[in-house]
Amino acid sequence: MKLNRATNIHDLRSMAKARLPRMVFDYIDGGAEDEVTLKHSVTRFDDYQLTWRTLRDVSKIDCSTTIMGQKTRLPFFISPTASTRLFHPAKGELAMAGAADTKKVIYACSTLASQPLEAIAEANPGPKWVQLYVWRDKQIVKTFLKRAKAAGFTGCVLTVDMPVAGNRERDPRNHFSIPPTPNLKVASQVLARPRWLWDLMRSPKITPANFTHLRGGNAGQTGGVIGFVNEQFSRSITWDDVSWMRDAWDGGFAIKGISRGEDAERAIEIGANAVWVSNHGGRQLDTAVPVIDLLPEIAEAVAGRADIIADGGVRRGAHVAKLLMRGATGVALGRASLYGLGAGGQRGVEKALSILEDEFRRTMALLGATRLEELDPDLLRAPKA
Repeated sequence: MKLNRATNIHDLRSMAKARLPRMVFDYIDGGAEDEVTLKHSVTRFDDYQLTWRTLRDVSKIDCSTTIMGQKTRLPFFISPTASTRLFHPAKGELAMAGAADTKKVIYACSTLASQPLEAIAEANPGPKWVQLYVWRDKQIVKTFLKRAKAAGFTGCVLTVDMPVAGNRERDPRNHFSIPPTPNLKVASQVLARPRWLWDLMRSPKITPANFTHLRGGNAGQTGGVIGFVNEQFSRSITWDDVSWMRDAWDGGFAIKGISRGEDAERAIEIGANAVWVSNHGGRQLDTAVPVIDLLPEIAEAVAGRADIIADGGVRRGAHVAKLLMRGATGVALGRASLYGLGAGGQRGVEKALSILEDEFRRTMALLGATRLEELDPDLLRAPKA
C-alpha cells in the first residue's frame, strides 16, 4: 500500500508492520505485561460521546494555540520517542523533526535520540523541545541542556514515570535490543524485511548519539541502549532533583508522567510551566488509568496556573478534541507519528499529521466549533464511573 492510499492511522500502522522486522514493530506497538493500559488508552475514547451545536458558521476554523509559551498551528505535536533510527535507519529523528517543521507543529526530541541535537535542530529550525530523564551525574544534565539551548531548543520535558523500565514482554520474546544483536531469531526477522536491512547496513550504528562519550554510550556493551539506561539513569528521583533541573533551564519546563492532582500541584510549586499527563503509552505500569479519565482531577489541581499536556492512545482527530474538552491544553502524539515513520520516513510522518489534522478540523466543524475555546466540555457526554 502506498502512503497516498492511507486513509487513517490504522492504515499507517499496517504499512509499518509490513515494512519493519517484527521485533522493531513490536517495540513500537507493544506495552507492559498484559497490555491492558495499552488497549484501554485507545478504547476508552469510545466511551465518551459527543453532542454538537447546529447552524454555526464553520467556514473558517482556527486550530492555532500556544503550548508552554510556544505558538503552534495545531494543538497536537510529536512526543519524544527514543532511538527512532531503529524505525527509519537512514534519518530517524531527522525525519520526525523535518515533518514537524513542514507541518508547523512542535517537535519534542528524546534524551535517547539516535541523532545529535545539533543535526536535529538543523532539520527543524521551528519550535522544538528536548526531553530529560534523571541522570546519576548532574553535570551530564547541565552539559546536555547547555547544548540544547545553544542549538535553539526552547522547552525542556522532564519524564518522571520511569524509575525502572516497564515489563514489556514482547521484547524478550523477540530477542530485541538496541542496536539489534545478531542471533538466529533476530536474523530470521531481519531477513524477512530486506529493505529495512539494506537501510540499516548503509547507516551508522544506532546509539544514544548525544552521549557516545560516556561509558556504554556507543551501545557496544551487553544490553545496548537499555544497558546504557540502567548504567546512567538514577532510580532515586525526588522532587529535589526536579527543582535543580528547573533551575538549570531558563525556558519552558514540563514535567511528564503525572497522574495525580497532588503531583500536579507539586510540579507547579517547583516552577513547571506545563503538567504532562501520561501513562508512558502503556509501557510502564499496566492497568493504569486512561489519561482521558485523569484530566478533570489534574485540571482542578492546576486551576489555570500551567498548561496541561496529555498523551496516550490518540489515533483519531476526535481523540484530540476529546482530550481538549477534558482539560488538556495540548496533545502529544507517540505511536501515531511512529507508525508514519515506520511506514514511509518523513513523508509517512507528514501523512500521519495530515490525517489527524483533517480529522480534527472535520470534528470541529461537525461540533459547530471554529476555535479551540469553543470545544466546550458540555459537548462531551462522559461515561458513568
